[in-house]
Amino acid sequence: MRWLRDPLLFFLLVGAGLFIVANTFSDDDISYHVEVTQADLNRLTDQWSMQMRRPPTTQELTGLLEQFVKEEIYYREARRIGLETNDTIVRRRLVQKLTFLTEDIATATPQDEASLNQYYQTNVDNYHLPLRISFRHRYFSSDRRDSTDNPDAAQQAAIQAVTDLDRQGDAFMLQKVFALRSQREVGDLFGRSFAAQLINLQPQEDWQGPIKSAYGWHAIQITAREPARIQSFDQVRDRVIADAQQASREQANRAYYADLRLKYDISYPTETNDANQ
Repeated sequence: MRWLRDPLLFFLLVGAGLFIVANTFSDDDISYHVEVTQADLNRLTDQWSMQMRRPPTTQELTGLLEQFVKEEIYYREARRIGLETNDTIVRRRLVQKLTFLTEDIATATPQDEASLNQYYQTNVDNYHLPLRISFRHRYFSSDRRDSTDNPDAAQQAAIQAVTDLDRQGDAFMLQKVFALRSQREVGDLFGRSFAAQLINLQPQEDWQGPIKSAYGWHAIQITAREPARIQSFDQVRDRVIADAQQASREQANRAYYADLRLKYDISYPTETNDANQ
């Protein structure tokens, strides 16, 4: 039965299978005529020019056209034999393309200044800038300093460093100076407990603390403190534009789907209906 393992036989069987499927399920609406339009030619030329920063040569353009024709033929043959059917990747890609098309239509016309201002006023809380502080710190590692004989060595060193400026501390994986960081940003770096204590300190020349972080102990000097405030429209105009466009995209997709949903009659399996009752 060695002949069953012959690769040539395998490819012949696969080819025969595809031929049978193609003839059984072929779609009469899929044309065998491929027309390369001037728009196709311009698009291929523009894409090449953008990527290569120069126009394609005659030979390169011929290659681009041949590749385009090959892809079109393969695409049509794949549709003839139903390769797109029940393909999750193709399904999601088509849904994504339709979504993008709806969004592009929604944002084709730029919003005027009055609309942007209205969006800003309606969503002004989104442009709230939280309280931020600037600080420097000296770090004392619990892993390096604490021991069985002295489990509080790092904390003791940090306490002394508050008044003894000659104690420079240990090397730290992050920087030792931070400018205008919010409580959340500090918490992401040092831990929530550290950030909660740090945010309550006031600026002064003296060092304060120490405060324990996820890494060890820190002597702290607060150098600046900016209160929470609402950023003006002019300060966040570019962000408002982006946010307003995104809101338009989302609204367009919701409205488009709601309109489409009314055109479809949906039935569910009996088990699903019973579960929903």
